[in-house]
Amino acid sequence: MSTSVATKRRATTGAVSLTVPLSVARPVGAAGSGEEAYAELCSALFSGFPRRDQRLKAEQYLHGLLTAQGRKSIRNIAAQIGGPAAEQSLHHFVSSSTWDWQPMRAALARFLERNSCPQAWVVRPMPIPKAGEHSVGVDRRFDPERGQVFHGQQAFGVWFASDELSVPVNWRLFLPDPWVNDRTRRDRAEVPQEAGEETLEECAVAAALDTARWPDVTRKPVLLDIRGGAGRAALTRLAGAGVPVVARIGPGSRLAIADRSLPGFGAGPLSAQQILESLKGLRRPVSWVDTVAGARTSRTSLATAVRVALPAPGGERMRPLVLLGEWDDPRRAPARVWISDLTNLPVGSLLRLTKLARRVERDFVEVGEGAGLRDFVGRSYRGWHRHITLASAAHAATVLATAWDASYESGYGSRRSAS
Repeated sequence: MSTSVATKRRATTGAVSLTVPLSVARPVGAAGSGEEAYAELCSALFSGFPRRDQRLKAEQYLHGLLTAQGRKSIRNIAAQIGGPAAEQSLHHFVSSSTWDWQPMRAALARFLERNSCPQAWVVRPMPIPKAGEHSVGVDRRFDPERGQVFHGQQAFGVWFASDELSVPVNWRLFLPDPWVNDRTRRDRAEVPQEAGEETLEECAVAAALDTARWPDVTRKPVLLDIRGGAGRAALTRLAGAGVPVVARIGPGSRLAIADRSLPGFGAGPLSAQQILESLKGLRRPVSWVDTVAGARTSRTSLATAVRVALPAPGGERMRPLVLLGEWDDPRRAPARVWISDLTNLPVGSLLRLTKLARRVERDFVEVGEGAGLRDFVGRSYRGWHRHITLASAAHAATVLATAWDASYESGYGSRRSAS
C-alpha cells in the first residue's frame, strides 16, 4: 500500500518516520483533509497515554497495521517503520508494557458514536487457528461456522454496527479449562487473576456487559447467537444490566405463547418452530436493504413476530419477549429464528436489526482480516489484547475512511452526526 508524506513525526528513541496511509487520507468537513482525519483518530485513541513515546509507538503500530504486507506480525509492522530496532521497541510496547487497553477501546467506542451511527452491538465469535501449543488460550475446539474441529484460540468481539459500516470495539478471549486450572500456563502467559472459568456463551455475554459498563457510551441492542447454550441465563444477565437483546435461537427452543388471542396460548411450552409454523398465516413481507453484496439492494423476506415467554421454573413470573421468524422459502421451515425483549419494536424494524450481523460478517472478511485481527503471534494474554485493540483501530480507520469518502461522492459536505 502506498503512503503519503504529508505528515512525518520524529521518534524520541530513534530515527523513525511516521507517514499517513492513503487508505485513511479522506476528507473530513468542508475544509478538512486526510491528514486531519487520521490525526483526529489518533488523538482520540492515544491521548490517554501519559508519555509521548508511548503515543508515538501506538501511532507507529497503527501505521504498520495499515501498511504492512501479508500477516500483521510485529516483525512485518516494524519493517514499515525502522527494522530490527523498531521491532524490539514495538514488541516491548505490545507484549511487556503496562498500558491498559480498556481506555483505548472505550475511546474508540465514543469516537464511533461521534462519527457514525451505530444501531446495535453485534457479538461475533472469532476462531483463531494456531499451530503451536503456547499461545494463550490455545486448545482443540469445534468451529460451528466451518463445521470442523480446529486447533487454536477462541475470542468474542463486540462490534458497533450500522447499515453502512461496523467496527469491533471490545474483545474477550475465551480460556478453556486447561488454561484456567494450570498455574504454570497462566503464569507463563501472564493471565490475570480475575480471568476465570466460563462457558463460551458466558464469555460472549460478558464481552457485551463489559462494553455496557464504559462511561459515556450509549447502550444499543445486543445481537448474539445463543443457539448452542443456555439462553435463559444469557437473557437474564443482559436484562439485569439493562441491555436490550436480540438473540438468535435454535428452532427447538422451548417457549410459551403469551398472547391470549393466539391459538396455542395456555398450551404450555412449545418449540419455536412449532409456534411459528402454527402462525405462519400471520407472515407479512418485510423489505430491507442488503448492503453486503456491494451495491445497496432492496430485498424482501417473509416474517412474523409473536409475543412469547420463557417457561419459568418454580412459578416465577415469565418475562415477556417476542419471537421473530424469517422465511427464505415460504414452503419450508423458518430459516432464522430470533428472540428479543424489544417487544414494542415493529416486526420490520426488528428484522432489519438482525441484518446487521451480515454487515459485521462482511466487514470482518473484507477489512478485519487484513487489519490483523487474527494475526498476533505472541504468547501473552496482555500482548494479545493490546494487539487486537490496535488492530481494531486499524479496522476503524479503514472503514471510516471509506464511509467518509462515500459521503463526499454522494454530495454531503461533512460527516453525519451520530445524534
